[in-house]
Amino acid sequence: MRFPVLARVAVSCVLTSLLLSQPAWGWGNDGHMMINRLAAQYLPTDVPAFLRDKVALDTMQYLGPEPDRWRNKAEEELVATQAADHFIDMEWAAYGEVACTAPTPGCVNGKMFPRKRYDFIRALTAGQAAFNAAYPTVTNVQLTPEKVGLQPWQTEELWEKLKVDFREYRKLVAAKGDTKPVELAILYDAAWLGHYVGDGSMPLHTTIEYNGWQPFTPNPNHYTTEHHIHSQFESAFVSANIKPADVATLVAASKPQVFADEWLSYLDYLNHSNSLVEKTYQIEKTGGFTGAGTPEAKAFTEERLAAGAIELRDMIYSAWIHSADPVEEFHG
Repeated sequence: MRFPVLARVAVSCVLTSLLLSQPAWGWGNDGHMMINRLAAQYLPTDVPAFLRDKVALDTMQYLGPEPDRWRNKAEEELVATQAADHFIDMEWAAYGEVACTAPTPGCVNGKMFPRKRYDFIRALTAGQAAFNAAYPTVTNVQLTPEKVGLQPWQTEELWEKLKVDFREYRKLVAAKGDTKPVELAILYDAAWLGHYVGDGSMPLHTTIEYNGWQPFTPNPNHYTTEHHIHSQFESAFVSANIKPADVATLVAASKPQVFADEWLSYLDYLNHSNSLVEKTYQIEKTGGFTGAGTPEAKAFTEERLAAGAIELRDMIYSAWIHSADPVEEFHG
C-alpha cells in the first residue's frame, strides 16, 4: 500500500538522520580500557612515578570509556554538547580549512586546519558554498560542528589541560607541597584525553562512511550499506577476539617520542586512520569481523588499538616534557 504523505516525510527524515548523524559509541568499553591502560603502562620511566603505579593503571583503565557514559538520553543537553567531540568527518571537515602559505607548519597545498576551535567553525560556514557545489545531491545540510565533528580540537584542548596539570605538579614538587590533589587531576585529564585519542585510531571515526557506505558517494566495490559495521568491528569483534597481551606486544615494541608540535602530530595520526577506512570495509566484506574473524582482521584490529595506546602514551609524555617549558603566567 502507499504511505500517506506525512508518513513518507517522516520516514525520509529518519533516513536522513541515520545518514548524517554519527553513532553513539566509541571503541566500546573493552577497547577504550585497553588503550588507556597500555598507554600508562608503557610510559617512559622518567615521568612521575605515580603515573605508572597500579592505582594509576586501574584509574586510567576505568576512565577510558568515561565520555561514552555521558551519552545517555537522560542527559540530552550533555549529549548534544559533547557528541561532536568523538569524531571528525575528514571529507567534509576539509571545507573548514583555511588558506596558508609555505613554509607554515601543517600547510599542505595552500590549505590547513586552523588550530582554534572557533576559527574552524567560522571556516566551515565560509566553506558552505563550495560544499554545496561538491555534493549537489546532499541537500539541506549545513556544515555545522555537530555534523562534521570536532575531534582534533577536543583532543588538543585536553592535551593543553594535561600540560597545565603537569606544570602545577612541578611547582608543588619544587615547593615541597602536597601533590595528591593535582595527581588526581592529572589522572582524570590523561584518561579523558585517552578516550578521544582512542577514538582517533578507529578509522570509522574519521569519515562520512562511519557506519555503512553512504548512498551519495561512489561504491564500485559494493561495500556494505547496512548500519552494522561500526559496532561489529570496534565492540563485538574486539570483546570476543582481542587480548590485551597481544596489543601490549606492539606497544612495548614502539619507542616513546616527544612531539615538537602535538597538533600537527595528531593530525598526521588522524589522516593515517582515515587512510584505512576502505581497508576496514574490505575486511568486513570478506567476513573478517564476523565471529572469530580472520587473521587479517585480528592483526588489523590489534594494530589500530596499539596505535591508539602509542599515540596516547606519547601525548602524555609530551605534555609532561613540555610542562617544563617557560610560560608567561596569567594575571587576571
